[in-house]
Amino acid sequence: MNNSNENFFVEILKFSLLTLIIVLPFRMYIAKPFIVDGASMSPTFETGNYLIVDQLSYKFQEPERGEVVIFKYPKDQTRFFIKRIIGLPQETVEINDGKITIYKENKPEGLELEEEYIQNWSGENTKYILEENEYFVMGDNRTNSSDSRFWGPLPENLIVGRAFLRLLPVNQISAFPGNFDY
Repeated sequence: MNNSNENFFVEILKFSLLTLIIVLPFRMYIAKPFIVDGASMSPTFETGNYLIVDQLSYKFQEPERGEVVIFKYPKDQTRFFIKRIIGLPQETVEINDGKITIYKENKPEGLELEEEYIQNWSGENTKYILEENEYFVMGDNRTNSSDSRFWGPLPENLIVGRAFLRLLPVNQISAFPGNFDY
């Protein structure tokens, strides 16, 4: 083997090691890909939407109402779900005929959520009281979503991150896709 071939292989090895040193920690701790599978977040997200999940922000700030989060499903932590945060820790979430009202200790009159992205949902009548470090999450397609209404509050430690970028489909590329301020 001549010297130029050896240099080529050494350069390939250096490039591969450098890539692993940079990409692997980035993917494990900062951002990771997520492909939407299912109709629970329709029409905001559809099957096949390719997202980048921001795994770093929630190390420095708390999740906020209206943000779209990716998390480990509480009943099977090998599966990942995508839903919208509706209720925050130590709040009471009340659902009456499709209207959601949030009650806080310091705001007894409640905050009624205006959810423009919801289509055709009349809802049920129920109430959920969240403990510290618990979130109430729901899919935007309320009639076709397995969410906190069925399996309970989402523990904070199961949140992987928030939807940071939508890369596919190309005509819907956006930063912080689906987030909604109430």
